[in-house]
Amino acid sequence: MRTTIERRDLGPRDVLIEIRYAGICHSDIHTVRGDWGSVPYPLTVGHEIVGRITEVGADVTRHAVGDRAGVGCMVNSCRECENCRTGNEQYCLKGNTQTYAGVDRDGTVTQGGYSTHVVVDEDFVLRVPESIPYEAAAPMLCAGITTYSPLAHWNAGPGKKVAVVGLGGLGHMAVKIAAAMGAEVTVLSQTLGKKDDGLRFGAEHYYATKDPATFEALKNSFDLIINTVSAPIDMASYLGLLRLDGTLVSVGAPPEPLPVPVFALFGNRRSFAGSSIGSIAETQEMLDFCAERGIAPEVEVIGAEAVNDAYERVLASDVRYRFVIDIDTLR
Repeated sequence: MRTTIERRDLGPRDVLIEIRYAGICHSDIHTVRGDWGSVPYPLTVGHEIVGRITEVGADVTRHAVGDRAGVGCMVNSCRECENCRTGNEQYCLKGNTQTYAGVDRDGTVTQGGYSTHVVVDEDFVLRVPESIPYEAAAPMLCAGITTYSPLAHWNAGPGKKVAVVGLGGLGHMAVKIAAAMGAEVTVLSQTLGKKDDGLRFGAEHYYATKDPATFEALKNSFDLIINTVSAPIDMASYLGLLRLDGTLVSVGAPPEPLPVPVFALFGNRRSFAGSSIGSIAETQEMLDFCAERGIAPEVEVIGAEAVNDAYERVLASDVRYRFVIDIDTLR
């Protein structure tokens, strides 16, 4: 439902962004439904935000009025812990300040991007390249960086075999980015229903995980598996697809625990890891990388009145591949 939210006053190092588009992330749905714990209602979600800067604080040096700007999943961090000092503020040891459902520096609950304006510290604002359309840029602030970061960290590139589990909002970006990095990409999806899309996005191979023969045929095949699904998977089967020193990285976040049979790790010295978003610097790197290579998510733009229906379609995997809200429909 529509409501009015208050933003903090513009500080000396803040920018005011007039929001144009906001992407719908599975995290929004998990949050509003309480899947990940208690929620500080009333809450406006959305952490895939793009727009133009309309006002800047007196001490702002990185951005100017009129700039195309983006905001992702975090809007601050402690800036003092070991991780923050090494440029990994997404892993702030005191907990970064989330774009929504976090505690802002004035003590209020942060509110997200399904809104007309947002005030953000300039250090947590991204430059959106001109070559990326606004509506396509929005999902890159979460789906894009969530997949780019592990692909970069685990050195996806020429000579590496990368599998992407799930071809949804995150998965389709993982395929595009991994292929652009030069890796040999395989999609592992429940069925072959999206095979043509997967191959068009850059995958060289596409297999149905509902077919038991898939796991036999692909044993000991991959250097890196990016699991993008927010549902339980058979960890033993997927770990068995890793070759020597291979790693399975989960970026999807199901509410249920993922049991990991340790003996599946012993073979081939396999690893199971998790990855969150990237730092602000890495997110900017991702935007620039995608702009240079013409990479953007596939989006379906909707009005704000269609958000509830969009949530149901996301849960039914009935979107190709990311919903984006036209914020003008809120004005």
